[in-house]
Amino acid sequence: MHIDYYASLNSPWTHLGAARIEALAAQHGATLRIYPVDFGTIFANSGGLPLPKRSVQRQAYRLQELARWREALGIPITIKPQHFPHNELPGCGCVIALRETMGDAPAIRLAHRILKALWEEEKNPADPDTLAALIGECGLDAPAVMALGAEPRWQERRLADTQAALDRGVFGAPCYVIGEDIFWGQDRLDFVARRLARG
Repeated sequence: MHIDYYASLNSPWTHLGAARIEALAAQHGATLRIYPVDFGTIFANSGGLPLPKRSVQRQAYRLQELARWREALGIPITIKPQHFPHNELPGCGCVIALRETMGDAPAIRLAHRILKALWEEEKNPADPDTLAALIGECGLDAPAVMALGAEPRWQERRLADTQAALDRGVFGAPCYVIGEDIFWGQDRLDFVARRLARG
C-alpha cells in the first residue's frame, strides 16, 4: 500500500496532520512519499484562492478553526506565526533532493521539522542558517544537503510534481492520495485510516 502525500511547507493543516499521517502509514505498513508542490499554481488552476485573497469571513473562520484544532490535538501552534508565509523554495529544494537521492524517510523528516519550526517555534525556515540547523537536527549533513537542494533540477522537478498533482485532481494542502482516492485535509485522516484498513 502506498500514500502520495501532497504538502505545503507553509500550511498549518499539513503540520497538524504530520505526525498522524506518519503513524497511520507505519501502522498499516504503507509507504509514504511526500511532494512539496506549488499550491499557488494549483489554486490558480483549480478555483482556489491564496489566503490574502479570501474573504474576510473565510480568513476569520480559518483562525477560529486553527484554535479549535490546536486544542483538540494538543499541538501548540502559534495562530499567527511571525514568519508565515515564508519563502518555502529553499526548503522544498532540500526535501525533494532528499526524496530523490536518499529516500522518503529523510525527506518527510525534514519537511515536518520545517513545519514545526514555523508553526511552533517562531523560526524562519527560509533563513539559510535556520534551515541548515533544522537539517542538522534531522541527523543530516547540513552543508551537503543545502548545496544539493540548491541545484536547479529540484525546482524543475517541483514544477513537474505540481502538474502531476493537478492532473490527479489535487487542489489543496494537505492531500493524501491512495490509488484513485483523494483525501483533502488533516480532518480527513479518519477516512485515510479506514481506506488503509481495507488494504
